[in-house]
Amino acid sequence: EGRETRLRVVLRVRPLTCTETRRGDRRVVHSLGDGAVHVSAARHDATFGFSAVFDAGASQEAVFEGSGMRQLVELAVDGFSCTVFAFGQTGSGKTYTLMGPLAQSETQPASPALLGLMQRSFTCLLEQSRSRGSDLALSASYLEIYNEQVRDLLSPGPPCNLPLRWSKTRGFYVENQLSVEFESLEAIVGLLLQGAEPQPQGWDIDFHTYAGRKLENLSVAKPSASTGAKASPPQPQGSACPSKQGTLCFVDLAGSERVKETGSSGELSVEANSINRSLLALGHCISLLAKPRGKRTHIPYRDSKLTRLLARSLGGSGITLMVACISPSSHCLSETLSTLHYASRARRVTTRP
Repeated sequence: EGRETRLRVVLRVRPLTCTETRRGDRRVVHSLGDGAVHVSAARHDATFGFSAVFDAGASQEAVFEGSGMRQLVELAVDGFSCTVFAFGQTGSGKTYTLMGPLAQSETQPASPALLGLMQRSFTCLLEQSRSRGSDLALSASYLEIYNEQVRDLLSPGPPCNLPLRWSKTRGFYVENQLSVEFESLEAIVGLLLQGAEPQPQGWDIDFHTYAGRKLENLSVAKPSASTGAKASPPQPQGSACPSKQGTLCFVDLAGSERVKETGSSGELSVEANSINRSLLALGHCISLLAKPRGKRTHIPYRDSKLTRLLARSLGGSGITLMVACISPSSHCLSETLSTLHYASRARRVTTRP
């Protein structure tokens, strides 16, 4: 607590797809062990180091245990603000790593072996809750950022835009977001699947998958007098019965590829540019935060709503895990190198939990 802590950055390399194999793509990313990977291609020969590297054969359980996710859940229960990012180009395995197969539903759940970091974290969190008896109350909220608009995915009816506010005690927060209490794995997975349903914007599932715009925020707090769905009010000041509140926030960032690579046009092109501006703002903040504290200039968190919401996770009092997902294919070399450089910069960012 209070000590300078580096962001933990891990890398996941997915297998070559059938399409890539038929096309004759070469594998250009090779794991060297001890958290290092080597990129070997024409005019590109570089080695990158991370906290951990999971190659194509790594299971979902291995990623959960090896990334330090279990420890992050325990820290959230102890009252810390914890965040997990997944980023990389579309199709690199971000959503699969976080949520498991997209085809799952309440009637057809995914195989236990394929469950992602989120479901495994929920299980771990509920185990902690049961071991502590009535000391914990669990609630969840689900947000998306779409074209610089923040939307609540758990509120009934069409998603409505919510305002972002700032206060000295809370920092940036979403006003009137719905928070739903839960006590079982079935309940929280139901909320997760509800929020992950495609929205009626005509989005192309092959380009910037719908989960790529969402922030899943899972908060852990002491029990309150009210139960059920509620809007999260500001924390009362000078409460007679102070309580700890920790948060565990999952962020599935949109695909990082250039617009010309997607073939999008019209509204989808506008959407892609909006997403990329948001990711560019995030990358700019990370680049500045990666500098030594004495040499940092102003960090432009206000450049986008994404960076405003993630300000505490990136450079404040939070604890952050970043999961970089890449393809080993030679066809994706440019985007893979971009993700690797992005992740390398993030490793130099520090926070004071």
